[in-house]
Amino acid sequence: MARATAHPDHHCISSEDIQGTEVYGADGKNIGEIDHLIIDKVSGRVAYAVMSFGGFVGLGHSHYPIPWSALTYDTSIEGFRTNITEQQLRDAPEFSDDSWQDRDWETRTHRYYGTPTYWEARGGL
Repeated sequence: MARATAHPDHHCISSEDIQGTEVYGADGKNIGEIDHLIIDKVSGRVAYAVMSFGGFVGLGHSHYPIPWSALTYDTSIEGFRTNITEQQLRDAPEFSDDSWQDRDWETRTHRYYGTPTYWEARGGL
């Protein structure tokens, strides 16, 4: 169960409270939920939210990292809103465990979703 509103008056939140929070597309339909976060070790900023969607009772679901900047928390629905569609998730640049070491993959992913890269947003690396 998502607990993204566990501390509504706090500016900071535990990643434990983000896990399971629903994500809604521009059309208002649920397109998945947050499985976990990827944090840049140098800056400490969240770089990606890994979304889970599809499947049934936890089986057969897919995981897709999306730029954190592509999400906006909406208190009225106690979930995140995004302009990303489920089809965009399916068509996103292919991801593997080695992708985290591939700046080209990260650049293509940010371009694909139309978001600034997290390292440019903080002044470069």
